[in-house]
Amino acid sequence: MTVAIEFFEGVPEELLNVSLRQKKDTGAKVVLMTFAPLKATEITKSFTGRSNGKMHLIDSEGDISVEPSSFKLVYGGDEGEELKRVECSFEIDREDHWERFMRFMKRYAEANGFSYQNKE
Repeated sequence: MTVAIEFFEGVPEELLNVSLRQKKDTGAKVVLMTFAPLKATEITKSFTGRSNGKMHLIDSEGDISVEPSSFKLVYGGDEGEELKRVECSFEIDREDHWERFMRFMKRYAEANGFSYQNKE
């Protein structure tokens, strides 16, 4: 089974970085995923593919459907018009959802050569 992150069905994205934080006031965990480049931007230009505004995290356990709370396009280059990266964040407030997300991330990391680094 392939481990994938998709905004559009059948178009797996390549994750550049993941940052995990916890809100002090609510205890909710915040996930910030960074993609560079984002394949979905090419699809939106051609108006093909199916997207419902959600990100899908797919692994052997199934499909985790996430609605991002923030989606930031970061531009740069000489003219400031080159898409450098995309930052997507969402919150997880239930412990069982967090555990499921972490199982997905472990599988994604193993499949894509990522490693976990604690910055405390």
